[in-house]
Amino acid sequence: MLYIIGLGLGDEQDITLKGLEAVKKCHKVYMEAYTSLLSFGLSTNGISNLEKLYGKPIILADREMVEEKADEILAQAHHDHVAFLVVGDPFGATTHTDLVVRAKKMGIDVKIVHNASVMNAIGICGLQLYRYGETVSIPFFTETWRPDSFYEKIQRNRLMGLHTLCLLDIRVKEPTLESLCRGKKAYEPPRYMTINTAIEQLLEIVQDREESAYTEDTECVGLARLGSEDQMIVAGTMKQLQLIDFGAPLHCLVIAGNTHPVEEEMLDFYRCRT
Repeated sequence: MLYIIGLGLGDEQDITLKGLEAVKKCHKVYMEAYTSLLSFGLSTNGISNLEKLYGKPIILADREMVEEKADEILAQAHHDHVAFLVVGDPFGATTHTDLVVRAKKMGIDVKIVHNASVMNAIGICGLQLYRYGETVSIPFFTETWRPDSFYEKIQRNRLMGLHTLCLLDIRVKEPTLESLCRGKKAYEPPRYMTINTAIEQLLEIVQDREESAYTEDTECVGLARLGSEDQMIVAGTMKQLQLIDFGAPLHCLVIAGNTHPVEEEMLDFYRCRT
């Protein structure tokens, strides 16, 4: 059996009872470590906290392992129970859907244990979940690559009066350009996009457009470390949020659409007063 188990968003205690029971049955336990991270994922003892609670050693599965050695993980699940731990919910990233498809094609039984993810926890800011449009991902700009394909999605959401959840880039164990040229593996330091950088890039995209889908005065909500004890939520214009230090990752941003009076009441609790 291959168990794909959601860990939730906060710390090691956010796993469900069903998920914990499944982990304790497993011979091998892998933890996906590139599409997201738990609130303690940057600390030196984060994994040991998991291992202490679960009573199992944990193998960190980076992008390289999952993309290049998934068959090895799946082969083990032919003979033993194997757990693949995912921050948030198992289907918060397409990579995990691909793993399920591959397992099923190999005749491996798969069991999913769901948990909270950013896609539903975002409701804490007060903007109602059924009033969101398509979610977008915002990648880091580089000197030679400044993608803006997500702009049209934001524009469509705004035209329909819908809110837009923006997931911000995470770059973990990314090979350096030099290492790719030389064929020798070396990696960039981990980087996590901030709300400030996301807004800077979003405003750059609309500079030369005749009819902008948003401006620096557009109402937004910035959220940091969602689901953790020290989560931070601030509502304000893009211009206001750019001036705020949201602290450690992970960050995400909501561009508000048309708001209902009840949504406005909730946003007032988080409103930036500067």
